[in-house]
Amino acid sequence: MDSKPTPWLQLANLRGERVALEPLQAQHADALRAAAADGELWKLWYTSVPAPDAVDAYIATALAEREAGASLPFVVRDASGDIVGSTRYCHVDAAHRRVEIGYTWYAQRVQRTGLNTEAKLLLLRHAFETLDCIAVEFRTNWSNQRSRTAIARLGAKQDGVLRSHMLMPDGSLRDTVVFSIIAAEWPAVRRHLQFLLERGAQRT
Repeated sequence: MDSKPTPWLQLANLRGERVALEPLQAQHADALRAAAADGELWKLWYTSVPAPDAVDAYIATALAEREAGASLPFVVRDASGDIVGSTRYCHVDAAHRRVEIGYTWYAQRVQRTGLNTEAKLLLLRHAFETLDCIAVEFRTNWSNQRSRTAIARLGAKQDGVLRSHMLMPDGSLRDTVVFSIIAAEWPAVRRHLQFLLERGAQRT
């Protein structure tokens, strides 16, 4: 039996001009705590940012999922090399060549900048051009209007809403909005993201 990992399970370093994504490691815990503290992101009830005392468990769970082939978690570094957040491929379905991009959060100081746009460009390019994905999904809380707007701005299309989909830590029920980009749409989405980055660079 061949035990070699498939490309879906291989670690990857993704680098752009203003952002770099590298595989999450246990030693990133302190830097992630500092990033989450910028804006006290764990207090946003509609997101899944770990509180300072939960970061170690958050990383351990992500690494266990990576070992099981269910996700590929990354830390996100800005242009200066500082860790400013995290993201991952999750719900990996190698048999059907589908992934979800999720668990994305950033320190407040880099939100609403070109960093997220380039990070998504890198993740989508790797998914479609290296992993040969059929589709890439995005999911978010119905109540997280900023996230829904940001996903739509990437060029993803809304597939539907999963009502009462998840139990939140506070016991409330989350309606989950599902978006996707399919392979046939990728060339247009890629050009759109490149345009957004070029326009942003011209304004700075």
